[in-house]
Amino acid sequence: MINGASSIGRLDRLAIGLGGLCLVHCLATTVLLALVASAGSVVGAAWVHELGLVMAMILGFVALGQGLRAHGFLLPSAVGSIGLGVMGGALTLPHDGSETLATVVGVSILALAHRLNRIAAE
Repeated sequence: MINGASSIGRLDRLAIGLGGLCLVHCLATTVLLALVASAGSVVGAAWVHELGLVMAMILGFVALGQGLRAHGFLLPSAVGSIGLGVMGGALTLPHDGSETLATVVGVSILALAHRLNRIAAE
């Protein structure tokens, strides 16, 4: 294992976990909005989604950047950049379901990149 691989692994696990929470939040919000309008308005507030998405993007950027510096493989960062771009694009979409779809796709791509980053660090 290379120097700093355990640190990269921790960041990637944290980023994957945050991405998973984001995914659960997006899907749960959609269900809550469909079932209970009053609960959905609190959980589905735009600022909650935007804050979580920005935090996930920052963490993803940092973890993948550290991985690139440590192991030198470009693929995880390249895949992660696509995921981050899709997630950033989701911030510009209206809250009509298209935002949720774009977020789920972006988070999934970013999670794949974090997995690739962990594999490259081993």
